[in-house]
Amino acid sequence: MADHIHTSPEDEHDSAYSGLLVNDAHWAFGTATESIGFGEDPLAGVDTTIPEGVDAVTLSTYALMLGDDSLVMSHRIAEWTSNAPDLEDDIALSNIALDLLGQARLLLARAAKADESAVPPLPEGSPAPPEDALAFFREAHEFRNVRFAEVVNGDFAEATVRVLLFSVWRLATFEKLRESRDHVLSAVAAKGVKELAYHRDYAARWFVTLARGTDESRTRLITALDSLWPLWPELFDTHPVEAAAAEAGVGVDPASVREAAEAVLDQVFTAADVEPSQAPRRSGVLGKTGRDGMHGEPLSRMLAEMQSVARAHLRGQW
Repeated sequence: MADHIHTSPEDEHDSAYSGLLVNDAHWAFGTATESIGFGEDPLAGVDTTIPEGVDAVTLSTYALMLGDDSLVMSHRIAEWTSNAPDLEDDIALSNIALDLLGQARLLLARAAKADESAVPPLPEGSPAPPEDALAFFREAHEFRNVRFAEVVNGDFAEATVRVLLFSVWRLATFEKLRESRDHVLSAVAAKGVKELAYHRDYAARWFVTLARGTDESRTRLITALDSLWPLWPELFDTHPVEAAAAEAGVGVDPASVREAAEAVLDQVFTAADVEPSQAPRRSGVLGKTGRDGMHGEPLSRMLAEMQSVARAHLRGQW
């Protein structure tokens, strides 16, 4: 797998995404002079017209699914900040989290723009923009992220496997999403493939390093793979909303990218001399999974932490 140099969002203005957001890495982490200010529309100046023949609710819900994946996964990876094995990996994981956070802001903003009824009512006194309202004022059962994204962090080997599996799946999805009839989704995907390629390559190199390192590192890696593998098949289940979005030409059917994603994983596994996990699939609850709003306790705990400041300081601006 070829090396990939991670460039900052400011440096990448060669795709349709370039007009969407400036310095997206600062969302929710303070506003610099060159970044979008609090309350400003991140999609200002972008064609947000709903494509002809596309149901607004379907488009909104689909964007919400993708945005929730990014938001929840970003928060989990951000929990590694100051906790990684060394400074270089601390920075790398933080950058990955910020990339996903930037994607989340745009996707949640798209969901709100397509269907304003998707935005939860705000407490009196809160000036939060729509994308912040979706992030901080929904309950766990209203989130549509895949359950894979919300799993509690383990050791560094688990972080490596988590980023690898997520980025391989997400990259295969975004490569197709670039052809979306929706201008916002296609632009987000066009930029996102560059970010996700870095995430994939970073995790793949560590996967091979740990697998071919010491007995301890290899054991931890295999254990991590077995622990996360039961949720891998769920990433390719097609929810009715995803099917409708794909049929309308604005989304991607997850089942259609499984072959491409697993082909990439096979290359990594071969380089690492690791066999695919045989751990059985984790079932849903009453036939429902994360896309249906069915989540485990870890998501509720994560949201309690993530949303606490916004809910405690309704007039806060950062």
